[in-house]
Amino acid sequence: MLAYTPFRIPSISKQLVASMPRLLLRPLVRPVPTSVSLLRAFSSSDSDAAPATDPADHANSSKKDTLKSGLYLVATPIGNLEDITLRALRILKSADVILSEDTRHSWKLLHHYNIDTPLLSYHKFNESQREVSTLRRLHEGQVIALISDAGTPGISDPGFELIKVCIRENITVFPIPGPSALVAALSACGLPTNEFTFVGFLPKHAGSRRSKLLIAANQMVTQIFFVPPHKLLQFLNEASSIFGDSRACVIAREMTKIHEEFWRGTLGEATLAFSREQPKGEITLLIEGREDSPVKTPSKDELENELRDLMSKGHSISTSVKIVAEGSTVKRKEVYTLALRLFAKHEETEEFLNT
Repeated sequence: MLAYTPFRIPSISKQLVASMPRLLLRPLVRPVPTSVSLLRAFSSSDSDAAPATDPADHANSSKKDTLKSGLYLVATPIGNLEDITLRALRILKSADVILSEDTRHSWKLLHHYNIDTPLLSYHKFNESQREVSTLRRLHEGQVIALISDAGTPGISDPGFELIKVCIRENITVFPIPGPSALVAALSACGLPTNEFTFVGFLPKHAGSRRSKLLIAANQMVTQIFFVPPHKLLQFLNEASSIFGDSRACVIAREMTKIHEEFWRGTLGEATLAFSREQPKGEITLLIEGREDSPVKTPSKDELENELRDLMSKGHSISTSVKIVAEGSTVKRKEVYTLALRLFAKHEETEEFLNT
């Protein structure tokens, strides 16, 4: 019978036991990246990121070194501050300066997100003056961000002239997409979205407004307008007389805000509804396109009557011809020949031939 031998713990096990607390406390997996590191990883893009630098030099680099030099068109919220993108925040924080349509208005957005980048005003009254200093900064390699009061810069807002000059001087222009009243209203309006025309704000002059509306009324695609609240009733009255009371429309108001509203009906119904009280907030107004009815070639008398009507309202021959031709199947030169016979001013002939 085999003798029973008690189990003995080797001396090495004492060392193992002593080291166990350290082993147990050691992380079994790598730490999860922080939200800041994730933001850096996912918000950086190849298009606007500056070339990579040595890690040892990274700590000493200035914030502008994280972006390529150029003009950044940064879309900002049209109402709800949460609609801004992570990339837009990164650009605004990293830029050397931000050009803003209204610095007082934009300060609220920057303050909300703790952005301390310097603000400079940039609006239609100082565009030319600001353009010179902005171009100098860009040629020096700075990063300039351009924002409007709401939405995407350059769309019915200041910025077009600066963008044009930058392109001419081979300065890179970066679009930073985001909120847009145009797209937001179109997406939820319920009118056809496969084709549309963005008209924007109408001119102040009554004759020019009528010209725009006449052209829009003859289009078979959805027409989109920006309308100040105090001019809504005027717009509806003028549009109803040209488009017709039965044309469907959508009035999008206070989008992304607490009192967001999408009013739907006809132009005639809208005129009646909004004659009672003036709405608040900027308005995006959409009108359905003209029905695709059989094309009818207007008679000579019909063309003459339409030309006379336009001329009596103060339009020039060239403008009247353009409106009539775009609203019919008759070629522009044929309409112009007819107009010359009726009311010709010889000095306008050359103007037309050169257009």
